[in-house]
Amino acid sequence: MFPFKKRLSLGTLSRGSLWLEFQLNNAYLLRWLVLALVVGVLAGSASALFLWLLDWATAFRETHLWIIAFLPVAGFLIGWLYHRWGKEAEAGNNAVLRAIQQPAATQVPLIMAPLVLVATILTHLVGGSAGREGTAAQMGGALADQVARLFRLRPRYRQLLLICGLSAGFSSVFGTPLAGAIFGVEVFLLGHLRYQALLPSLLAALIAHVVTTAWGIEHTLFPVVEGPTLTGWTLGATLLAGICFGLAARLFSWATQAVSHTFKTTIAYPPLRPVVGGVLLVLVVWGLGTTKYIGLGIPTIEQAFVSGLPPYDFLLKLALTALTLGCGFKGGEVTPLFFIGATLGNALFPWFPLPLEVFVALGFVAVFAGASNTPLACSLMAMELFGAGIGVYAALACGVAYLFSGHSGIYGAQVVATSKNPYYAREAGTRLAERKRRFL
Repeated sequence: MFPFKKRLSLGTLSRGSLWLEFQLNNAYLLRWLVLALVVGVLAGSASALFLWLLDWATAFRETHLWIIAFLPVAGFLIGWLYHRWGKEAEAGNNAVLRAIQQPAATQVPLIMAPLVLVATILTHLVGGSAGREGTAAQMGGALADQVARLFRLRPRYRQLLLICGLSAGFSSVFGTPLAGAIFGVEVFLLGHLRYQALLPSLLAALIAHVVTTAWGIEHTLFPVVEGPTLTGWTLGATLLAGICFGLAARLFSWATQAVSHTFKTTIAYPPLRPVVGGVLLVLVVWGLGTTKYIGLGIPTIEQAFVSGLPPYDFLLKLALTALTLGCGFKGGEVTPLFFIGATLGNALFPWFPLPLEVFVALGFVAVFAGASNTPLACSLMAMELFGAGIGVYAALACGVAYLFSGHSGIYGAQVVATSKNPYYAREAGTRLAERKRRFL
């Protein structure tokens, strides 16, 4: 597309060439402004509808607790819908990531958007422990792919538009456009950033956020957290906490994959897997006598910033989420990871010389950073949600959690572009799903 055969610097370009370069840049910006506008409006509107339905489902469940008994029924319906019409969409976020990695060979089916919307709302309505990011990202990716087909984009531009869809979905569901933009660029290749996608994904993320807000959606507001003066003690505490958060992320990824593998190898008929899982979830919720560990868990996350919580909260949420998603219910992993990280930070707080709200905020983003392998996006998310004062500590915690989570993660389609540790350089070029299922 660029007409020059040799790379030209500003010092060697003639006045005419500079004008041509300026025009080409204008055309490129206009192209992606239009495409990002279309994707941002579609993804932002889809997320607004999803968040409105999710609030309704959560409120209905909490005032009609008898509906939790219908977990097996909803599980069969979800399993049957995907078995009948959604086999190509079953992979969820991993299907979108594969399409980004192989834009000329893989498509994202449009049916993914309505299927994951209905399935996620059903999951939350009856009391599954799941999140929302995965749903928004899948809808954004599916809608972006339809736009790419409509405009007949070449594979390399289709790849960029799919990244825009991921970024738009993430941004609109959490109200974090900067983190959303980086998430789309960072997530599909572990250890590599696609800088060419940065401007388009930022435009799509900002537009989607504005559109979702314009529909009247209000995002959860968290307290502004100021990090203390950086000293040897606070630095050491942050590094140790990052190790704990990284191991928690690793445990979550391993547990979810282990549950999924167990259900797939023991129950041949896919629609029956969430039925059995639903029965187990009903028994666990009934045995615990609380709905604290199902749904999104936002009230518990908010409570973690201001008061002590039982130290086992993060383990119970981890177990219920792994069971919910592993057996075949639908929803995201990210908000449960926020819950796990926030409550783990709350549990670790008495042992470290950092304020409670700092530890909770670090756990909130660092466990997600380790599980998704997106430390840059999560560092930005910390500053968007909790203020710039937490930035240095968040970057440290996310970086350490990213390292100690190893080559594991919630997105099995991620390809190891650059190994986290030189000792594991031989794993470069492999997908996370190709590694053996082990915790250590």
